[in-house]
Amino acid sequence: MIPQFTLPEMARLFSDEFRYETYVRVEILATEAQVRLGRVPEAVLDDMRAAAPPLPSRVTEIKKERDHEVISFLTAYTERMPESSARWVHLGMTSYDLVDTAMGSILAAATDLLVSAARRLRGVLVDRAFEHWDTVMVGRTHGVHAEPTTFGHKLGGYAFAVERSLRRLAAAREAVAVGTISGAVGTYALIDPAVEEYVCERLGLGIEPAPSQVVARDRHAQLIQAVALLGACVEQIALELRLLQRTEVREVEERRVEAYQGSSAMPHKANPTGSELLCGLARLLRGYAGTVLEDVALWHERDLAHQAVEKVLLPDALTVAHFQAVRAADLLEHLRIDADRMRESIDATHGLVYSSSVLVELLEAGVERDRAYRAVQAAAGRTAEHGQDFGEALLAEGVRSGPREPEDFLVRHGVVRSRLERLRAMTE
Repeated sequence: MIPQFTLPEMARLFSDEFRYETYVRVEILATEAQVRLGRVPEAVLDDMRAAAPPLPSRVTEIKKERDHEVISFLTAYTERMPESSARWVHLGMTSYDLVDTAMGSILAAATDLLVSAARRLRGVLVDRAFEHWDTVMVGRTHGVHAEPTTFGHKLGGYAFAVERSLRRLAAAREAVAVGTISGAVGTYALIDPAVEEYVCERLGLGIEPAPSQVVARDRHAQLIQAVALLGACVEQIALELRLLQRTEVREVEERRVEAYQGSSAMPHKANPTGSELLCGLARLLRGYAGTVLEDVALWHERDLAHQAVEKVLLPDALTVAHFQAVRAADLLEHLRIDADRMRESIDATHGLVYSSSVLVELLEAGVERDRAYRAVQAAAGRTAEHGQDFGEALLAEGVRSGPREPEDFLVRHGVVRSRLERLRAMTE
């Protein structure tokens, strides 16, 4: 992923340096297990531990001749060891025993970073939801004014969406935090299953129960689907904030730095660029979610068609999702909410947002439904066309109705607040 959308903590996990460090750790753990089984001399471990992880540049140099990354890595790692020790490294293992087990460890760590960012996002949403629980605003359906709600209620819905994403990510982390050290075609013919158990236990990984030489790729697909769903939840928030920042609405505003310039040609512009960026990143994540499904089916026990895809897709998807979640939390934390403007929007249609309560009042008074509906609809049409106060328009249709306030629509609003309180209590 390009540096613009990469945060340093995630970049480190997907660097070649960290990957080779993880490879070395896997190889050392595997050799420790072999020593315990009496298959490898104990002195080999001293030489392995003394050897530094190879530099990526050295692996690349060797790869020009060998055209095989794992062989190039092993050559670079062991080239300064005595031959008496080097020959025991990677004993009984196949390339993807190393690659997939290391990948399981790295993906678990990267998912942990993403989960941490998503938890912060959830926390910001909950905090701001309570802050604006009573900040009334107009609810919109199909982009049209519907009935009053509150900004806090809206944010509460987004908090629960992120919570669902966190649960999906937890399941996906368990799925990808898996390794296999089972040898060629996964039969353990040349390596004891005890080696696999030893390595994976110390790396905090599960074990592929019936390996085919590689870890099953549906695991990676599950992770990226969960990542894309989190991205879609962030996009829903960002899309709403974009709509609320339109000139005709202006109910919220992103924080601007002092030197902010929204347009090279129009000095008055204050664009919702932060929210737009979040929506754009969600499109990338959806693309990754489709592509990763192509990697699930492999030829026989394995092939290599998935390799190039994974090398690009897995780091990029987790990097983008992490950046998106962090930026979304930052944006919401500093978002300016114009409560007065929200109240003005409710009043902009001269009372039309109270039509449903008038209808219910007539029905409860015994008026036949179709007659009641058409009377209220006719009054609403008069208000919309001529700007007449809705109460006056109702009187013209022979309907007497008392005054309404936005708070009248929030009489049972507290049940949602109590659910949000339980969410906050569960996550503290």
